[in-house]
Order: sequence, then C-alpha cells, then structure tokens
Amino acid sequence: MEKTEGSNPAVLLLEDGSLFLGKGFGAETTTVAEVVFTTGMVGYPESMTDPSYAGQVLTFTYPLIGNYGVPSMQDLDLMGLPRQFESESIKVSGIIVQENCERPNHWDSKRTISEWMRGEGIPGISDIDTRALVTKLRETGVMMGVLANGVELSSRRDLMRLLRQSTKYGSIDFVRKVSPTKAQTYGESDRRVVLLDCGTKLSIIRNLLTRGYSVVRAPFDYSYADIMKHDPVGVVISNGPGDPQLCGDTVATTARLIQSEMPTLGICLGEQLVAISQGAVTYKLKYGHRGQNKPVVDLVSGRGYVTSENHGYSVDGQSLSKTELRPWFVNADDRSIEGLIHTNKPCISVQFHPEASPGPYDAGFVFDRFASLAEGQKTEGERVRTMRM
Repeated sequence: MEKTEGSNPAVLLLEDGSLFLGKGFGAETTTVAEVVFTTGMVGYPESMTDPSYAGQVLTFTYPLIGNYGVPSMQDLDLMGLPRQFESESIKVSGIIVQENCERPNHWDSKRTISEWMRGEGIPGISDIDTRALVTKLRETGVMMGVLANGVELSSRRDLMRLLRQSTKYGSIDFVRKVSPTKAQTYGESDRRVVLLDCGTKLSIIRNLLTRGYSVVRAPFDYSYADIMKHDPVGVVISNGPGDPQLCGDTVATTARLIQSEMPTLGICLGEQLVAISQGAVTYKLKYGHRGQNKPVVDLVSGRGYVTSENHGYSVDGQSLSKTELRPWFVNADDRSIEGLIHTNKPCISVQFHPEASPGPYDAGFVFDRFASLAEGQKTEGERVRTMRM
C-alpha cells in the first residue's frame, strides 16, 4: 500500500529535554538547528525560502499549513525571478506545524508542501501542540533542537547526544553559506545600485528594479574597491542569517561606504551591520521578531506601521550614544530599535522588511527614501534636524 503523507513517526527534542511526538512529512531525515517561530498567517513558500531562516527549524503558529500548495519555481516574473519565492530553494532546516494539509486546493498549486520538502531533503513534523511549543520558546527563549523524521528513529539518548555535540547556531557563519560567490547584474539602467547579498530576499531586488535601477547582486565579502568599479548611485546591505558579529568583512566595507558618503540602506541584518560599523553593539533577542504583524513607530513622523519581520538580533539603543546614528523606528511592543538614521551621512537602515513578501506593504516608502538619497536629495539626517521628533 502506498505510504501517505504524515504517516511516519517523528520527534522534536529541545536542548532543555522537552520532547514532542508527532507525524513526519517531507524528507525522512534528521536535522539539528535553532528552533524559532513565526506568527505569520500566510506566505509559507516565501518564508521557507527566506535565507534569513538558514540554520533554523521554523514553527508556524497558524494551525494549518500547506492548504494552498506550492507553485512552480519556473513561474518567473517580468524580471526573471521566481514569482512566489524569496530564493531559489528552501532555506529553513525543517518546519513544525500543527496540521499539514495533504490535499491543497489552489489554481496555482503544482505539488504539496511535503512533496516540495522531500525533493529538497527538508524534514517536517506535524500533529504536535505548537501552542505549547511557542509558549516554551517565549518563556525560555529560542534554543537548539533536533527534528527526526523516519520509520527508524534514534533513541532519546542518542538524539540528545547528537544535539549536545552539534555546533550552536550563534557560532556558525551562515552568511557565507547563503551568499553568492560572484556578482550578477539585473536590469539595464545606467543608474546602478550594488546589493551586498548577505542572504537577500528576491523581493528586495524587485523593489529596486521597479524604481528604475539596475542591481548588481554582489557577494557579502565584496570590497569597497569592488563596489566602486560599478560606479553605483547607492548601496543596499541585505538581510541574512546568523550573528552579525561574525560578519567582519561586511562591517569593514560598510564603514568605508558610510565614511565616503555613499548613499546606503541597511535592511534587517544590514541594519545591524550599519550599527556595528559605526561603533554600536548588537545583542540576541530572547525569541526574536518573526511574523507579518509587527508594529513599529516612526519617531520622526509619529506614525505607526505594521511590518513584516524576521530577526533574532537587535541593536542596543544605549550604545548609539557614542555614534552619529539616531533611532528612526522603534518596536511598539518592546521598544527595541527598528530603524536608524545617520545624522551626517546619507545612510538609513530598518530592522523590518520594507519589501514584505509575505506581509503588509505599508513600509515600501523606505525604498523611496533610499532613492531620494541616491538622487542626492536631502539626507535623512537633515530631515531629523528639521522635523519634530
């Protein structure tokens, strides 16, 4: 008899000893990674292909995942990029869901989420109490875990041994794993933007292209000299996975860019690298901000925005006092830094994702602000000095 999706036993073991028993789907394999959660209700193809999730097992708090299936990776937009994905492959190490839909219903669906994951070697576990798991992660903090899917599962003792012998998430240079090894150019405009790809989402490229720029997608360790060979009007430092303290090469390049007054935009990890390059410090959040309903407040205009976010590290606001960076946005829930403005250089950054995908497009104006800087208009620092905080 043909095996149905979700018919395998599967287990999730956390480093504190917590054990969750469920049903396996996707690839029959075992993975060790940091266990995190997202509060997003839609957009699992985009989330699962977001390079910022490299090295992490993603828990979906929404109870049903896979109900609209998975579209074709060969469905390209006018720019030649996969229309419904944020990279060319799954980047999460595994996923955790309450219910995996085995019979999706959508006109654009080409396969189930389990078929997709099997094809890329990614395991999943369903039929566990994701509410209890997320409560534990919120109270204790994110932690390493081992997800094992298969008919022949290892013993709990063996899984714990595997978990203890594995390298911790914060010690691995994931940016090096997801960044391209050579530059690639998109678009044909003479107005070029260099995108330092630390694990970029494709929608960042889309947003730059639709604003009339050609985009040079460059490796994370591209030097200042390499960047200037393209004669860019601005530089974007992308999102990406892992601890920003491990990105020394990109930090050094970022410092040189800002000092030379190159218009610069940092997004997510890019914000953290901007901050470190100017002398600020970063820290790891207890359980991070991951989802599509995260409220931020613009300290310049006083407006609030609902944003898409995916990060586990943040900038220490107190460390900004020794820099020329000032807060632009703060998180309405925990008051953590969500955006920065350089008071004397054409440099801005945001911790959230202005390109969304998935999520609300409320913050797309950030790309317009960057375009203003690239066109030599008033710097954001000047805006701060002329507007009421």
